[in-house]
Amino acid sequence: MHERPIGDLVDALRQVGATIRYEGREGYPPLHIGERQAGGQRLITVRGNVSSQFLTALLMALPLTGQAHEIEVQGELISQPYIDITLKLMAQFGVQVAHDSHRLFRLPETARYHAPATLHVEGDASGASYFLAAGLLAATPVRVYGIGRHSIQGDTAFAAELEKIGAAVEWGENYIQVARRPGQRIRPFDLDANHIPDAAMTLAVVALAAGARCSLRNIGSWRVKETDRITAMAAELRKLGARVEEEAEAIHITPPPRLAANARIDTYDDHRMAMCFSLVSLLGVPVYINDPQCVNKTFPDYFRLFESMRA
Repeated sequence: MHERPIGDLVDALRQVGATIRYEGREGYPPLHIGERQAGGQRLITVRGNVSSQFLTALLMALPLTGQAHEIEVQGELISQPYIDITLKLMAQFGVQVAHDSHRLFRLPETARYHAPATLHVEGDASGASYFLAAGLLAATPVRVYGIGRHSIQGDTAFAAELEKIGAAVEWGENYIQVARRPGQRIRPFDLDANHIPDAAMTLAVVALAAGARCSLRNIGSWRVKETDRITAMAAELRKLGARVEEEAEAIHITPPPRLAANARIDTYDDHRMAMCFSLVSLLGVPVYINDPQCVNKTFPDYFRLFESMRA
């Protein structure tokens, strides 16, 4: 986490009156957070093209101040479905947030959290993407429980993208199942992935099975995660023989005629790199994942579950 830029969130919190200082490198954790000062701004500005997580943090925290606030989003808002999750969950806890097309958010002075009597917690759709992709890449259908056709998570759209490139997808109330259609080849794709930036990393590995050039666009947020994910993804795909072109906010992947066997994949202390490249093992070649323990950050049982799926 010390490698994830957090300066935009700190700047926004300071606008509200938060007392924050960096304990190490400027713009990165760890932070020392002191008592909030009176007289903070009521109109807060935040860049929308860096990380939707910063906007989510502000939306969730501001009702605790007991004051009315507005948040103005500057530039294009990336990962809008994640903001929609935030708004829906806040509404379940009694806080209604008005907004003008996700450009200006209004939190009233009367906003107060109230716990609902019951709350259904969905499974993690981002984490499910690796297993859904496995259903397309492997010979056996894969069904993931805990998400379904009415999920509030935008990353379930990943399954719809798989459907476009050749997967047979079954949408249940509490599951999504993915399989390869008999005789169906995986189709190349050119996707604006702004709506599924995390799950789109999985598609970068799926591209190795597409047989022709694939593109993922509008993924500039990859560059401000645990590592620069565009550069890291390009470097590791090249180890497998792919031709990869990087742009500021895009990546273009041309798979090789035959994947290189026994590639040693560096994970850059990034859990998603490890999980994405585990899928290479379903493409007919062995692969080595360096530092697989990095998945402990979000999915400590990942490799055990992945192995059980292959059994």
